[in-house]
Amino acid sequence: MVVEFPGSPRPTLGVEWEIALVDKTTRELSNTAAVVFDAVGELPGDTPRLTKEFLRNTVELVTDVHDTVGEAVDDLKESLNLLRRAADPLGVDLMCAGTHPFAQWTDQIVTQSPEYDEMIERTRWWGRQMLIWGVHVHVGVSSSHKVIPILNALLVKYPHMLALSASSPIWAGLDTGYASNRALMFQQLPTAGLPYHFADWEQYTRFIEDQLRSGVISKPGGMHWDIRPAPKWGTLEVRVFDGITNVAELSSLVALVHCLVVYYDECLDRGEALPTLQPWHVKENKWRAARYGLDAEVILDPACHERLVTDDLHDLLEQLTPTAVRLGCADELDAVADIPVRGASYQRQRRVAESNGGSLLAVVDSLVDELRVDELRVDEPRG
Repeated sequence: MVVEFPGSPRPTLGVEWEIALVDKTTRELSNTAAVVFDAVGELPGDTPRLTKEFLRNTVELVTDVHDTVGEAVDDLKESLNLLRRAADPLGVDLMCAGTHPFAQWTDQIVTQSPEYDEMIERTRWWGRQMLIWGVHVHVGVSSSHKVIPILNALLVKYPHMLALSASSPIWAGLDTGYASNRALMFQQLPTAGLPYHFADWEQYTRFIEDQLRSGVISKPGGMHWDIRPAPKWGTLEVRVFDGITNVAELSSLVALVHCLVVYYDECLDRGEALPTLQPWHVKENKWRAARYGLDAEVILDPACHERLVTDDLHDLLEQLTPTAVRLGCADELDAVADIPVRGASYQRQRRVAESNGGSLLAVVDSLVDELRVDELRVDEPRG
């Protein structure tokens, strides 16, 4: 078979943002998505802006196709406001993080659909435990021949993206010691986790054919990797991020992905080789970022040179700045550097718990509050 990749004539952008529903009083997750959807009512347009997700405590915000980060984020903000207006009268608040600090997976209700029913039947205990939220970013790529080289290059920057977004340190009431427990939870599913290393699009196509013939997946888009081709849309889809807790950080991290994909695309146009890492180094970097977050020492190249992820991030942002200027997201990319200054979400959550006598209710309050504002205050200048 041939997996068709229509390509995108320009580096378009689309974002999916998973939002958790939280009871205003108890701060437990609220399995009220169906009621909230009824309250939202019919929305104009052909593209769904609010969609159901695996669990009934979640609503996914989906953008239309855009050219700039600003347009995509404005789209999400409009959808978030629609969702909030529907949820507020129902006693439901909104939050986003990689995990809820104290909710129990056994209390959550699965959305009924043939696809989700099949997933639970196949994955059982591990599937039911997927009480996690994330953000997915699609960037248009012009040709199938570029997809695999860009994907492999993005894997080199995997730990940077995960460490910046890590927001799942606490699981079922316990601090796991990890910055991103979500990343390691999700990879337990048979079609999730890191993608395999493919040499080219043809090898990827043969892999998909094998998965279809053996019944692992039922459609070409059935692999749920952390970074994957999305042939239906002509995009690369980056699914590395934990749930991002506020609009400001969402905007900056979407800009990071947009700039990375376009930068690598333009390198290929100039005939330049893209960076790669051995699969075992990619796997180790994922674990280090999940465990240590912004304190991770990451492997940079096949020769095993290592560097603190935040030090390498500084150079990466400088490298991407000209691309960001051309894409109209220089301010958003520049704001990536604010995250280590104020602390990533996993650090902020731990600070809130510590300053409130270990209260996880206070952590949920802080996550709800973060989503209510467009900007986080930066307490000190970037260094």
